[in-house]
Amino acid sequence: MYLTPQEEKMEAGEYGPAVQKSMEILVALGNIYNAEKLVNITSAQISGVSYKTIGDAGLEYLEDMAKDAKIIVPSTLNPAGVDLERRDLGFSDEFTKKQLKIIEAYRKMDITTTCTCTPYLVGNVPMKGDHVAWSESSAVAYVNSVIGAKTNREGGPGALSAAICGKTAEYGFHLDENRKANLIVEVETEIKGADYGALGYLVGKAVGDGVPYFKFKNTSSTNDLKSMGAALASSGAVALYHVENLTPEYKEALQGLETSDLEKISVDRAEINETREKLSTTSEKPDLICLGCPHASIDEIKNIASKVAGKQLKNELWVCTSIGVKAAADRMGYTNIIEKAGGKLVCDTCMVVAPIEELGFKVIGVDSAKAANYVPSMCGLDVVFDDFENMIDEE
Repeated sequence: MYLTPQEEKMEAGEYGPAVQKSMEILVALGNIYNAEKLVNITSAQISGVSYKTIGDAGLEYLEDMAKDAKIIVPSTLNPAGVDLERRDLGFSDEFTKKQLKIIEAYRKMDITTTCTCTPYLVGNVPMKGDHVAWSESSAVAYVNSVIGAKTNREGGPGALSAAICGKTAEYGFHLDENRKANLIVEVETEIKGADYGALGYLVGKAVGDGVPYFKFKNTSSTNDLKSMGAALASSGAVALYHVENLTPEYKEALQGLETSDLEKISVDRAEINETREKLSTTSEKPDLICLGCPHASIDEIKNIASKVAGKQLKNELWVCTSIGVKAAADRMGYTNIIEKAGGKLVCDTCMVVAPIEELGFKVIGVDSAKAANYVPSMCGLDVVFDDFENMIDEE
């Protein structure tokens, strides 16, 4: 792989051991994927944050890197294993202590500790065509597809290395020829709410790491695409999709292709409903409803507040979001409405990467197909997948 004179100096250690180690990782990745060169990036989004997923070995690695590493492009973190501020959720002191050490190591490297899988809602917003190094699967799907920036699904060390060096290897979705569609999905029914997650889960299992091109009968919002992309990435390995007449590269996605030669699948209402049913592991009422996977937007929190206003819930309710979006919800009065109904706005974490299995819950209710896919395997708990209003149990 070709390196510029400056990049050669970085690899040789002239910019310090952290830059050298990071450049070695980037070069190794580039060689594995036959990249010809490195490209400059405008931002990074870094996974490997929850103590539940990286453990003591990950903490040790980050504390070592933090001794002399500094990032040189705007960078944010994936969700952590706890809310970094509130202590009333029941997580152990030992787990919380280790988690805060991880965050402190990242802070020393100048990485913004917002801890969210929706960084595009809190200021990490690239422009169309920008090269970035993002790692969380739903964020990767969103930034590639809805924003039109260019990233592969980076591992945590790869994204951190890219943030430190300001570069990543040019392969995969950094190349325009790899961003073409290879499957057309015709959605034969109008969909809404949790249908988007069910559709994403269904199509993700069918296409693997392909690039689907969706034709909808109805208009979709960015929140809808956020949910669908998360499901596409969790049941398959989809990092890029296109939606006709909506996403920024939908015209380029089919340019130069014979659409008659592309594989096509159709999805009808019966398949959507069947998938929704399959994503639940039990028919029991959830004792905890956990929303915000990916992290909730202010519009989604407004909608939740409108549905619980004046109610008193029997099930516990967590609405997971970023600290920035929660600040807006506080000011708008949505937090107060949700808390009066018995719910909590939980920042920095979510039901997937938190040790929620230690808190005594048996059944988690989610409106996210990604969460429904991961909670049974990562937390060992039963899950109910449905629209939020169908899971509410009122006193």
